[in-house]
Amino acid sequence: MKKICRCLITIFLLVAATQVLAQAPWKKIPIPPLSPFHPQEPKRIELSNGMVIFLQPDHELPLIDATARIRGGSRAEPADKVGMLDIYGEVWRTGGTQDKTGDQLDDYLEVRAAKVETDDAADSTFVSLNCLKGDFDDVFKVFNELLREPEFRADKIELAQKEYYDNISRRNDDVGSIAAREAAKLAYGAQNPYARVAEYATVAAVTRQDLINWHNQSVQPNNIIFGITGDFDPAAMEAKLRQAFESWPKGPEWKAPEITLRPAKPGYYLINKDDVNQSNIRMVALGTTRNNPDYYAIQVFNEAFGGGFSSRLFRDVRSAKGLAYAVGGGIGTDYDHPGILRLSVGTKSGTTVESIDAIYEEVDKLNKDPINENEIKIAKDAILNSFVFNFDSPEKVLRERMAYEFYGYPADFLERYRSGVKKVTKADVERVAEKYLHKDQLAVLVVGKTADFDKPLTTLGAVTPVDIAIPQPPGEKEEAPKPAASNPAGKDLMGKVVAALGGEAKLQSVKSLRANITLTQKTPQGDMPMNLQTTIIFPDKIHVDLQGPMGNMTVVATPASAFVSMAGMGVRDMPSEQKAETLTQIKRDLIYIGQHASDPAFVFSAAGSEKIGDVDAGILDISGDGVNLRWYVDPKTGRVLREDYQSLSQSGPVQAQTILDDWQTADGLTLPRMHKNKQNGRDSSTAEYQKLELNPTVDARLFDKPAVEANSAR
Repeated sequence: MKKICRCLITIFLLVAATQVLAQAPWKKIPIPPLSPFHPQEPKRIELSNGMVIFLQPDHELPLIDATARIRGGSRAEPADKVGMLDIYGEVWRTGGTQDKTGDQLDDYLEVRAAKVETDDAADSTFVSLNCLKGDFDDVFKVFNELLREPEFRADKIELAQKEYYDNISRRNDDVGSIAAREAAKLAYGAQNPYARVAEYATVAAVTRQDLINWHNQSVQPNNIIFGITGDFDPAAMEAKLRQAFESWPKGPEWKAPEITLRPAKPGYYLINKDDVNQSNIRMVALGTTRNNPDYYAIQVFNEAFGGGFSSRLFRDVRSAKGLAYAVGGGIGTDYDHPGILRLSVGTKSGTTVESIDAIYEEVDKLNKDPINENEIKIAKDAILNSFVFNFDSPEKVLRERMAYEFYGYPADFLERYRSGVKKVTKADVERVAEKYLHKDQLAVLVVGKTADFDKPLTTLGAVTPVDIAIPQPPGEKEEAPKPAASNPAGKDLMGKVVAALGGEAKLQSVKSLRANITLTQKTPQGDMPMNLQTTIIFPDKIHVDLQGPMGNMTVVATPASAFVSMAGMGVRDMPSEQKAETLTQIKRDLIYIGQHASDPAFVFSAAGSEKIGDVDAGILDISGDGVNLRWYVDPKTGRVLREDYQSLSQSGPVQAQTILDDWQTADGLTLPRMHKNKQNGRDSSTAEYQKLELNPTVDARLFDKPAVEANSAR
């Protein structure tokens, strides 16, 4: 009975609610205006030496955060030392102070659950702290020492440079990153400080003295804006900071560099990537600055045209036409230099040109069908309703206030923003669209697989290819022209190698081999052992079954196909570069090269000697059939002690080295059972051969690509 009563009551309430809504639709519910925006303003203090301090008390939690922002950043670093400020921003902290190493600072701060960090940007560098209120004095002491007495220890500089080399080697792995990087070059100019990128040579050129000189030049009190927020008494904190900083002598004023912007000519620019099935498109030109009177109208236009789910680009190009998985953009603005006007599209390769045309259509439509009042209202609501969440804490307000001080903007710029957006009219939006957005002034960059495009990009106009090749690492010289033929000393040294392996007849008899290998990868977390069974059919088929901590995996490469198969992951085609590297590994094998000792297509050139351990090893340069490597050969035994070659790792091209050891004879063939591998000078792995079979029976189906599993297409 109670259940029946509850059901009747529920029905009654639903009927009553329906009647109320019918009489007063939800659209008639009054929406109150947004509350006035009056953020808690920090107190500004200027010391006699020119240092500016902002105090922003916040007693919600017993924490204190502080940041010193210092004028001068990467846009002022020398062109031949690009990357210097990134290294400076890292080693400033890891290099420690005169009293403590960076590692000692880690231990000191860790027991206090505190942080002191350094960083860099295009126009400034930073030192920041975060700690419990009760630990502030201890942590601030470290902060002040790091600010004024950093050590920049040489070992940390070397480590930062090596990390940078790794980043450079991987910079072409991600298509989106390539598109963003190269689009910035088109907008500002390839060598512009806002767009240029570090290379191996520029990073290698950075010295400890460079970092010291930069620090002495830029870190002066009159170049610093210091902001602090948290649980403190303002008067006591002001006294503490005055005591710490007031006596610091004023230094030379920082002079911002004069930077000339040289955007690329409008047109089409192409980066061909054969290993992708989607195109990343960037249409770019110069934008403007935030102190431009058009700034507020630009913000509303950007939101309505390409800023969110209700924008025109999203609604028409993505939802209606189904051309893009990501689309958006607008007129970029920055504080003290023009931002980038950028329209971005991500689409499948087969709709590349169609997507570009769709963006052009939307730009053209702005003339005959301008952004209307309803679109403007939606855009304003989106901006204003989200505005408060960007500045809903004293810390966020402090950070913004420091930026206005840094760039010379009015102190109330934040409060002006909301009123400025509210005042934007339909005419304002039309005006900025017409003033700044012109499709014939756009440089259009496409990163994708040209063979899969719906039409050649040339159907739109002339196309300029963009070279993203990474220059050679430091210390490497451009390769000298390869000798056209073997020299006598090279032939003699190669003859000794062939004899040591087991003789020419024995080598020629080997058509295939199977090896069981224990491979131990060297990782930051420690050694990671794996078991491999490798089957090779010379000269161009390899099948590898791998058992490791992540499960079982099969890798196959032949001229026809190359793929990786893993349980639960399905079948994945190898990228073309990885396929080429895998097939080249077969041709670097001792057996394969020994089989071609008399092949005129191979060149064996002796190039002096070098000490390997206690042995004066003969250097033998080898080239032929796509193989280029260097052997270091014991002239007495004919054994190859080491080989150097260029390889491809998961992070990109690397200089590889393999030490060959533990030579054993089986079935008339003498081969090294231990391979110790290095990449870019670092230990990377060891491969220990447990079992080796010559000319085993091989099922041809071992190299067939399995049927695609259902989840592999996801």
